[in-house]
Amino acid sequence: MVLRDVHAPAQINYNEIPPGKLFEDNSFELLAFPVTHRGPGNFGYLFREKSHRPFLADRAETLGVPFGPERKHLVMGQAITLADGRVIEPDEVLGPIVPGAVLAVVGDAGRTDDLLDTVRDVDALVIESTYLEVEADLAKAYGHLTAAQGARLAREANVRQLILTHISRRYSEKEVLAEARSIFPETVVARDFDHFRIQKDKSALVSDVPLQEETDVPA
Repeated sequence: MVLRDVHAPAQINYNEIPPGKLFEDNSFELLAFPVTHRGPGNFGYLFREKSHRPFLADRAETLGVPFGPERKHLVMGQAITLADGRVIEPDEVLGPIVPGAVLAVVGDAGRTDDLLDTVRDVDALVIESTYLEVEADLAKAYGHLTAAQGARLAREANVRQLILTHISRRYSEKEVLAEARSIFPETVVARDFDHFRIQKDKSALVSDVPLQEETDVPA
């Protein structure tokens, strides 16, 4: 939001964002990383799902583990004692470690070489594509990227899927996709109100309805 010589109709509190970890809980962490644009204080964000061991419901059923808090304790790495006195260890009902999915979100950016290591191997990269290569000089002058630049970054960083945003009205979606996919085929253009499901080692799925909250552990 840009306010020039205008008082906002509501109170606005500004919290300065430092690079590094901004948030963490048991399932994921959020990190901020510097992005080159016009002026200081520009950041992209990594949404990184933590690695986990999936709960093997069939195995738990065979062992007689009831639904409820017992299963939750096992997922948390705690042994339980069943009503018949048997002790069930977490290793008996948890599968091998599964790496978490990673989403990188970049807003406006004027270069990509300083993003390469940060977005390497992410499952999805969301990044701007304000211009096409035919206007690369204009993109550079205004601190923006072309579709080709975003695609080359995705290719070099071994990104799973590229999601382009911030598309200028001077171009059609077809033109943007043609330029990007000629370099990195796994490219889509995000439309208003799209919802994407980001999963490890899978292409992002888009839906026109909000995704429902899910849990891996039966309550």
